[in-house]
Amino acid sequence: MHFFNFGLPAPLLSQSNPIASWHTMAEKTLVDWDAGLFDCFEEVNTCCYGFWCGPCLACTVSGRFGENNCLPLCDIFGSAALAACGMPLCVPPAVLSVRAAMRNRYGIKGSLCKDIAVSCFCASCSWCQMHRELKHRKKTPTVINIENNTVYNMQPIPVAQPPVVMASAQPPAAGFVA
Repeated sequence: MHFFNFGLPAPLLSQSNPIASWHTMAEKTLVDWDAGLFDCFEEVNTCCYGFWCGPCLACTVSGRFGENNCLPLCDIFGSAALAACGMPLCVPPAVLSVRAAMRNRYGIKGSLCKDIAVSCFCASCSWCQMHRELKHRKKTPTVINIENNTVYNMQPIPVAQPPVVMASAQPPAAGFVA
């Protein structure tokens, strides 16, 4: 297996399982998006938020996902700046990167080709879908199963210390008898 690392460290591979350190989406059970791309009427609040203030929705989604709140502004200002220089940008980078990262983090079915198509032709719908997904993930409780809940006292055992006698470092003054 050959790796072209372009100056990056090669992944650590073991002899018994050569792809053990590679985390792929094939390891996870893939799930569907909580809501479809065009399911705006399932949650009208998100649809209205995206329609009336799309950049605000995009910044909200980016921030809630753990990225910089201003990341989606790259799609707006970056595309405009490049178009002004005569280099149109077809794929908005922020919506594509957040969408692909969200699919990877949550194990959602799809492909990079589909993400590119959605980002190019339905960026607003994509931000709305991601917003609905994050709201759904926030509502879904996390269940933690604790089998052995033995409690150990980790405090040190109190130790009695002998009293400290404060003695003067200087000899007693002349004429003073103790």
